[in-house]
Amino acid sequence: MVRFRVRFGFSRFGEPDSGITTHINEPFQSRFHLVDQPLHLSDIIQAHLPSAELAFLAACHSAAGDNKTPDEFIHLAAGLQFSGFKSVIGTLYKMPDTDGPTIAEEVYKYMFRRVRGENGDGILVDYRDAAVALNRATRVLKEKGFSIDSWINFVHIGA
Repeated sequence: MVRFRVRFGFSRFGEPDSGITTHINEPFQSRFHLVDQPLHLSDIIQAHLPSAELAFLAACHSAAGDNKTPDEFIHLAAGLQFSGFKSVIGTLYKMPDTDGPTIAEEVYKYMFRRVRGENGDGILVDYRDAAVALNRATRVLKEKGFSIDSWINFVHIGA
């Protein structure tokens, strides 16, 4: 048995009509492209999700700020944290198609490493492991010979 609280995973690429759109000059117009309608940053920030734990955004520019105030910018990853997600992984810029699945596999491998119960009938997942999981995953990419652009693109915000 795997016990989850609200978790959110998104793995598309930040090009128009392909997953997310980021707006540097109008950040509240940034959005995820869902099947039936867009989910705008302004809607995300207004959501109240006290049980939300981990969001993994393997999509281009999901945690990108602007050049003038990179630490103060509202982006999709920050919006998820404002809505209640305790831990968010996002990206700073465009990435090759191979990076998202590779880093996600390594992150989740670490996140799901603990099995509980005599028969291995449960897995303990703790959102507080996300920063360490991302750190380990980026080191794996580095060891596998991925370029520096691949393994420094991903960032963790939150707990």
